[in-house]
Amino acid sequence: MTDDAENRGDAGGPAGAAPPADVPSGGPDTSDDADVPVDFGDLSLPQRAFVAAVQNPTRGIVIVGLLAFAFSFYIAFWFVFPQVAALLSAVGVVLVGIVALVYFVSGRFSR
Repeated sequence: MTDDAENRGDAGGPAGAAPPADVPSGGPDTSDDADVPVDFGDLSLPQRAFVAAVQNPTRGIVIVGLLAFAFSFYIAFWFVFPQVAALLSAVGVVLVGIVALVYFVSGRFSR
């Protein structure tokens, strides 16, 4: 007997018969089922990064390597041109602040 046959009213018992006591009237509880797919839009940014890294670990390693390479250039930029690096870092902090403000105002955190 399949699950579909068990969920129908003609599963061997009389039509309209009550389900067994261990099964709620709405059917089996699937809220804790690990096989239920999760919508990608419901994940947080770190969870999305983890999913992407698990799906393609080589790409994740390359991205981490490129970020480390870029950070080393940023440090070298601070050693060679400290005033320019400070100005550009301040501009970057202001831009990140504006983006964060727009993010808060748009109501993305209201979910």
